[in-house]
Amino acid sequence: MRITVSVPATSANLGPGFDTLGMALSHYDHYSAEVTGSALQIEIRGEGEKDAPRDENNLVFKALKLVFDSLGEKVPGLKISCENNIPHGRGMGSSGAAVAGGVMLAAGLLAPKHQLTEQQLLEFATELEGHPDNVAPALFGGLTIAWVDDKGPHHKKLTVHRGISPLVLVPSNQMSTKLARSLQPDSVPHTDAVFNVSRSALLVAALTQSPELMMAATEDKLHQSYRAAAMPETSELISALRASGHPAVVSGAGPSVLVLEDDPKKRLKAMEMVSKKFSTWTPLALAVDFKGASLEGQSGSGS
Repeated sequence: MRITVSVPATSANLGPGFDTLGMALSHYDHYSAEVTGSALQIEIRGEGEKDAPRDENNLVFKALKLVFDSLGEKVPGLKISCENNIPHGRGMGSSGAAVAGGVMLAAGLLAPKHQLTEQQLLEFATELEGHPDNVAPALFGGLTIAWVDDKGPHHKKLTVHRGISPLVLVPSNQMSTKLARSLQPDSVPHTDAVFNVSRSALLVAALTQSPELMMAATEDKLHQSYRAAAMPETSELISALRASGHPAVVSGAGPSVLVLEDDPKKRLKAMEMVSKKFSTWTPLALAVDFKGASLEGQSGSGS
């Protein structure tokens, strides 16, 4: 049987919610796995089709294999197909989507012998991805608060206010998440920490109840300024948008920009501004994805 999963793009941090907040967006990668009984085959179309691994180093396969190995099952011969639409290295959760996709494919192939819970899905995905802030919204959709304690990763899914109108502005260049993280200091001033605690709490309120507070809620002193030198065009675009009243932040580790408008008309104005002054950026007017990873088909064999 052929198992297919669609996984949404995500934007993490959302300004002040560093390594904690994430949102699923209506832009999708599609992965499928078919048991063939022969050696591993991987097909890739779209993003990464020229350079993404087509062997056991492929991230979708690595996530799938992690689940099989953890449950004591042998991975059968597979043909995996990847239709990649999420831009790579742009802060839209492409690696999180691949990990979530692999975990979901494994869940479909292993059913009904193994019925994986949401918590297991999150644990497997976080083990490979390293942080739950991208994989949580990729798996479950909506706005998620993610945290880790001595029992592992956890998430809380929240319903986003219907007025929220996300806009992602994508540049042609990529940004390494590892490089972005290396620019973070080991400690920050107490006043900056307090500032971000207040703004991240306010952001949850703005995204769920009071979108008119979005400009104040998207202020940040924890990570964006430290990474600005590595992304000067991103920093310039964000400054220009915010100066014009548009709540813009770095999307994930960048270099894409996320604008969280509270009205589609304001989003259109932001797009018009970008087209005139920053014409090399690709605008993606998206909706919030409320469903998360969507699985179709089931093997029925449990292996």
